[in-house]
Amino acid sequence: MGTSDLIELALAALLLAFSLAWRPYLEPYAASLAQKPRWCILLMFALPIILRLILLPRHPAPVPDIYDEFSHLLVADTLRHFRLANPAHPFRQFFETFFVLQEPTYSSIYPAGLGMALVFGWTIFGTPWAGVILSVAALGALCYWMLRAWTTPGWALAGGFLAVMEFGPLNQWMNSYWGGALPAAAGCLVFGALPRLRRGGRLRDALLLGAGLAIHLLTRPYESIFLLLSVSIFLLPEWKPLIRPVLVASVVVVPAIGITLLQNRQVTGSWTTLPYALSQYQYGVPAALTFQADPEPHRQLTREQELDYKMQLSFRGEQVETITSYLARLLYRIRYYRFFFMPPLYVVLPLSLIAMREPRFVRVFLCLLIFALGVNFFPAFQYHYMAGVTCLFVLVSIAGLQQLSRLNALAARVVFLLCIAHFTLEYGLHLCSSDPWSLALRNPERRVLVNRKLAQAAGKQLVFVRYWPRHIFQDEWVYNAADIDSARVVWARDLGAEENEKLRKYYPDRAVWLLEPDARPPKLSPY
Repeated sequence: MGTSDLIELALAALLLAFSLAWRPYLEPYAASLAQKPRWCILLMFALPIILRLILLPRHPAPVPDIYDEFSHLLVADTLRHFRLANPAHPFRQFFETFFVLQEPTYSSIYPAGLGMALVFGWTIFGTPWAGVILSVAALGALCYWMLRAWTTPGWALAGGFLAVMEFGPLNQWMNSYWGGALPAAAGCLVFGALPRLRRGGRLRDALLLGAGLAIHLLTRPYESIFLLLSVSIFLLPEWKPLIRPVLVASVVVVPAIGITLLQNRQVTGSWTTLPYALSQYQYGVPAALTFQADPEPHRQLTREQELDYKMQLSFRGEQVETITSYLARLLYRIRYYRFFFMPPLYVVLPLSLIAMREPRFVRVFLCLLIFALGVNFFPAFQYHYMAGVTCLFVLVSIAGLQQLSRLNALAARVVFLLCIAHFTLEYGLHLCSSDPWSLALRNPERRVLVNRKLAQAAGKQLVFVRYWPRHIFQDEWVYNAADIDSARVVWARDLGAEENEKLRKYYPDRAVWLLEPDARPPKLSPY
């Protein structure tokens, strides 16, 4: 521990002391607010938006820098043109990149769900990030709504605040285009509707269950298998009275299935071939599940694509999957689940197991286990793989706090106030930070610098990207709009003077640049 750590510790202690001192004054207002669910939902929706917008002067809107982000943005841009796929470009060899198909159509490999959220924000507010912000806001509001079906109004409000602090303005789901918040919000709809339906819920709850399943299918198709299994755990014990709600939910899911099939047809030419699967056939990436054979590329790869293919293979290693390796990977990944818990909550997690005395909480832990076992077939782990059960992690936290409260009410309050102090300290540090990209997944400063120079140039631009021999392959720069020919800036791979001349003739009205991103700073010069 250094001086800065001691200062942060002292500030956190002061924040906790301040919270404890103000507790008698704040609790009556919180108790009163908890009895007004509509106001609580509105607060949980607005709070992450307001808190993130306050940070804008020091932390601007995220700039995409990882190839998954660019691929999701391509989905959104394609939808902006009222289509699910783009025509293959006649000079597509110049535009080869990661997680984007060039044949038979120019399209992203990802499903349409996140792209729909991005294009909604893009259309209404002029930026795709608005779609991200609204998704996170919906997660906060729907997590509170879900908890209202599981616990008391006061604890539901506490859980709503935990969701805002954990997944709100400082979280990577708010500060990237990689997704996570949208399938998490879908999970809230599902696990909020299920207990209401078991208690004889209304038609609205069946519609919301179907909406949650549909949104999750459009964002995380593979994990939707485990979400359906989780739903069956809740419905099967008393299935006869729930036949009608299940049929209603199924009708709501049908359009999502139709969109998925139509996207398959438009992108790959086959109703049953996912763009993701076609990418595995053509490029050998993304990596297959651990029980599947390693995919082999069926087209010529660029140097960068070749290295990415080898990296994806390395996720699995050369050994054949066994029960031992599967369980070892499952045990190793437990550390990643801390993403879903604020550090002060670690002390109450063991107490949440006491809640399993109730059958409904046995189902909660079974759902978490189903997701953990299913996602474990991925050779690599990302947090959004578990997004569908995010609300259940929050519920587990609240269950642990409730159990602690029964043992010692003050201790439970202290743990919750520590969460507030923890968030307030981190938020305050970012509010005073001089690093504009400290919330980003990866520092995009070099990309911002190049884009700023191109923005200052008049007219349309064509940029040939030339990588140096020791280029880091994940640092990809060739990403384009859905309508490449109409874009102000076209990014193309440098294929040599003779080949490049063909593309120059194809774009005679564009100023031509050469970008060498491996220079420090990146070198942008006239071609």
